[in-house]
Amino acid sequence: MTENEISRTIINCAIEVHRTLGGPGMLESVYEEALAWEISQNGVTVQRQIELPIPYKGIVLASPLKIDLIVGGLVIVECKATAKYHEVYEAQTLTYLRRTGMKLGLVVCQA
Repeated sequence: MTENEISRTIINCAIEVHRTLGGPGMLESVYEEALAWEISQNGVTVQRQIELPIPYKGIVLASPLKIDLIVGGLVIVECKATAKYHEVYEAQTLTYLRRTGMKLGLVVCQA
């Protein structure tokens, strides 16, 4: 599957999670788990809470970044449970893309 095909699946699955669980009110981890399950039910591999080490001046910091989902090995998904979108979510996703070399990232908000 291409990044675009995977993103279509992710978006359809996110809509299904929203329909089933409703809007805000649950923890981000609940939406993330439901989304990962939906995606896997569509035959696409999903990795959750992938640690991304942060090198700094010859050491690796003890607090790695955590990518919510990597789908199909090609697309990063950052899950947010919030009533208000903030541009920092995009910056966070762009950082993950730069550090992994991946080309596509999606921010999915359950609002």
